[in-house]
Amino acid sequence: MPTATLEEHSPAFSANCCANYTWEAPPGSAEDLVATCTIGVLLSVMCAIGVVGNVYTLVVMCHSMRSAASMYIYIISLALADLLYLLTIPFIVGTYFIQEWYFGDLGCRVLFSLDFLTMHASIFTLTVMSTERYFAVLKPLDTVKRSKSYRKAIAVGIWLLSLLITLPMLIMIQLVKRDNKSICLPTWSRMSYKMYLTVLFCTSIVGPGVIIGYLYIRLARTYWISQTASFKQTKRLPNQKVLYLIFTIVLVFWACFLPFWVWQLLSQYQESLPVSATAARNINYLTTCLTYSNSCINPFLYTLLTKNYKEYLRNRQRSWSNSGYFRNRFQRISGRSMSTSSQQYTETFVLGHVPALTNGT
Repeated sequence: MPTATLEEHSPAFSANCCANYTWEAPPGSAEDLVATCTIGVLLSVMCAIGVVGNVYTLVVMCHSMRSAASMYIYIISLALADLLYLLTIPFIVGTYFIQEWYFGDLGCRVLFSLDFLTMHASIFTLTVMSTERYFAVLKPLDTVKRSKSYRKAIAVGIWLLSLLITLPMLIMIQLVKRDNKSICLPTWSRMSYKMYLTVLFCTSIVGPGVIIGYLYIRLARTYWISQTASFKQTKRLPNQKVLYLIFTIVLVFWACFLPFWVWQLLSQYQESLPVSATAARNINYLTTCLTYSNSCINPFLYTLLTKNYKEYLRNRQRSWSNSGYFRNRFQRISGRSMSTSSQQYTETFVLGHVPALTNGT
């Protein structure tokens, strides 16, 4: 996350985070120039690859969403979060080189709040996707009944909740002058800021991690039990590849963001870390690259997820059509024939080449 990487003499995210470190080399030294150029080039490459990949994902998903399964709504939400996060790179790279914040007080509030907004939107969306896959195992019929309008409302709710969580940062950060430099700093006390970061760590890492971990442990248990179930019952289980890919996206998120949070919280809870100023700077740069790499890698995972999800829907349509599962289930529940029920639910199972369909799981 870029906000953790800037030193106090530049637009730092937190005076408390970086106040203990001053660079051993002067700002204009060769060492500083090499480090700045390296991080600038790496971030620029990530920005180019990530923006192209996420724009491509958004275009494909928006087109597919007209006729295919509505899990694509969540993929659109993820790609949008990644794209917004990547668009902060030019501002951060520019600031690295000019060592000054030229984007005003509004730029401070928007750009640094956007980091936490997109981070929470991503992990909350992944949590919802994992939850839906979990209930697709336990209550497949209920999952089918959920419309795209329902999932759109969930996606909007995720972004609103993420905005609510990051609202304190939007309000409390401001542009200040220090040593003739313009820097972005929170206005609250050290203790208040430390507690806020701790809350953000819990809402973005700990809480979703506990929920997702619990869901996948239960899913693993369900798949283990299903090995002894009848053929008809195992056909009702979702494609394992879809579950694996969602979990892979979650693991990549944790791998990229956990080092940032460990370093951020260490800086808050430890008065003086046993590292040199140069090492602290390099760690800041490394955690920055890791967080941005997540948004760069994700489009490739979204492509694999979409491909396997289409395969899952195709196989599910074929298997349930052959077994007559939904015909029997609908007749027991509503007493209606499959011919009338299918008008409401067929759209769930047909892939994107049927343009009139709108719903799916």
